[in-house]
Amino acid sequence: MNTHFRDQRKIDPTRGTTLGDNTPNDNDRIEIGPTQLAFAEWADAGLELPDLQAMRRYRWRRLTQHIVDRDLAGLLMFDPLNIRYATDSTNMQLWNTHNPFRALLICADGYMVIWDYKNSPFLSTFNPLVREQRSGADLFYFDRGDKIDVAADGFSNEVRVLLEEHAPGNKRLAVDKIMLHGLRALEAQGFGVHPGEEVTEKARSVKGPDEIKAMRCASNACEKAVAAMEDFARGHVGDGKTCEDDVWAVLHAENIKRGGEWIETRLLATGQRTNPWFQECGPRITKRNEILAFDTDLVGSYGICVDISRTWWIGDEPPRPDMVYAMQHAHEHIMTNMEMLRPGVNIEELSRKTHVLDAKFQAQKYGCLMHGVGLCDEWPLVAYPDKMVPGAFDYELEPGMTLCVEVLAGEVGGDFSIKLEDQVLITEDGYENLTLYPFDDALMGLA
Repeated sequence: MNTHFRDQRKIDPTRGTTLGDNTPNDNDRIEIGPTQLAFAEWADAGLELPDLQAMRRYRWRRLTQHIVDRDLAGLLMFDPLNIRYATDSTNMQLWNTHNPFRALLICADGYMVIWDYKNSPFLSTFNPLVREQRSGADLFYFDRGDKIDVAADGFSNEVRVLLEEHAPGNKRLAVDKIMLHGLRALEAQGFGVHPGEEVTEKARSVKGPDEIKAMRCASNACEKAVAAMEDFARGHVGDGKTCEDDVWAVLHAENIKRGGEWIETRLLATGQRTNPWFQECGPRITKRNEILAFDTDLVGSYGICVDISRTWWIGDEPPRPDMVYAMQHAHEHIMTNMEMLRPGVNIEELSRKTHVLDAKFQAQKYGCLMHGVGLCDEWPLVAYPDKMVPGAFDYELEPGMTLCVEVLAGEVGGDFSIKLEDQVLITEDGYENLTLYPFDDALMGLA
């Protein structure tokens, strides 16, 4: 009789009005977030939660400063991950990637306006940094038909009026990804359109303290999901009915159970399908005494990407000596390259000084040595020496950058590949490996 709905609807009534990450203590809230399972696991792991209000302010200030530093009137974004970075709001993220209905304008004075799906302006009102919610940025043919130009003119006029108020006299506008009619309409308004991806990638590259806390939490959740996938694989692979998709589905389910969001690829393969790499998982019935390799490419809790790779030997017989050698060599590759990481190191020097893979693995080596990571795979990319373009990434590492260090070891015409990848934080005096998931003992020659 004394139970009130206001108490039932809270995740933890004893915490008061906010959770440990400084978001509303309310199961019915609009903004998405981690589940009770994730919070409990993070508490058990002793992890410190991010302050999401502080994280949002950090991102907003960083974007605004990058706009000011380039003497831009503003930054107009259509990429859903750039919008997520700026506002921490989401709306049908995957659909939005190929039907761009959302846009966000940050003016040089920090004034921020979002154009959202016409029936869902409320999805960003939880964030007071977003000053206005509008609609009308949907400039794709499916939605606008043969009158895209009319819609684009209307949208571009709104942008012009906003920038006349918040950046008077400045017609330099950065834009990340825009449909063709939108670009033409902005240019017709007299804007000089500049590349927005350079602005957003540089802004996103250095993580603030709360982003790093969020990444630690997301990494823990991802590794819990990977462990559940490994348990399933070791218990079901070779039973005559479990296919690759069955194994991969566990990772998806466990990610969602912790408040994760999606997985960007389907990079799991078994047996000979691991060579050449990049065959995505499918209906192949798995077998015992074979290799299973995967790359998570997982957008997890707080929208943070956790991009790690492992290769497992699943069977009762020992792996072949050539498999053990490839695994040990691949492990040496990423661990040796990791030792180069510290603030002030030039990205091109990482390429020039890389650990060198054996000749037999060169033809099928991975597409990069390392890459940035945040809300997804991000700038910068560290190329192998033979793929490096001088001047493309002539920058130094900074504290707060996060990189994925990876390797692929597989011979042309071979029947297996080894894929490994760890996620690393650049600290004030070196690096910290954020990935705690163990390497397979059998393939490492330890079992």
